[in-house]
Amino acid sequence: MDGARALPDLASYDAVLFDLDGVLTPTAEVHMHAWKTMFDELFAAWEITPAYGDRDYFDHLDGKKRYDGVASLLGSRGVEVPWGDPSDDVSADTVCGIGNRKNVVFERVLREEGIAPYPGSLALVDRLIAADVPVAVVSSSKNAEEVLRVAGIRDRFGVVMDGVIAERDGLASKPAPDVFVEAARMLGVAPARSAAVEDALSGVQSAAAGEFALVVGVDRGVGADLLRAAGADVVVSDLEEFVR
Repeated sequence: MDGARALPDLASYDAVLFDLDGVLTPTAEVHMHAWKTMFDELFAAWEITPAYGDRDYFDHLDGKKRYDGVASLLGSRGVEVPWGDPSDDVSADTVCGIGNRKNVVFERVLREEGIAPYPGSLALVDRLIAADVPVAVVSSSKNAEEVLRVAGIRDRFGVVMDGVIAERDGLASKPAPDVFVEAARMLGVAPARSAAVEDALSGVQSAAAGEFALVVGVDRGVGADLLRAAGADVVVSDLEEFVR
């Protein structure tokens, strides 16, 4: 728990909006593996230094739309390539082509290994649903619908704001507030009376910029102090802390 303070009652808010990867499901680990596999190969082929490291995921990729993450990471190495188009083949040396390479790896791992929700997260979602508190998913991933389906929890969420919708509607990637604010609008609630739950720095910044009444940080490895500095009001290591 965040220090010795009692955690707020999430059922007292008009709605609770959850990030997906790393908050509801451990797909962040699958994303991390897919990104590392793809960038290790790319950096070696292009002789890019320094080599890809774990910190790169948290600093440039975590919580962002796929192509924005690619551009951010390449930019950190002083590498610029054409943006391209989402329809680009995986062989294309464009931001979109490189992002599509990563997605091939991600989809293969998800298909072969499956995914299950975090038990504590599922318990919290079910408690909120039982209390008639609206819940939504706010994810930068274009795979969100498939992940929710494979995890067996799609039916719990009336609103899923994902990377597909964000791209279609021209919504800015986290850390901009756009996707969280739009998800609240879709639920018919005000951010100022709702809570947001995130594990990524960019996601915490997004919810904070959207002026949500409460921003919960879930520390899956990025660091509690960094989550607080990004705007988290409380930080937990697992959402089961809200249902104990």
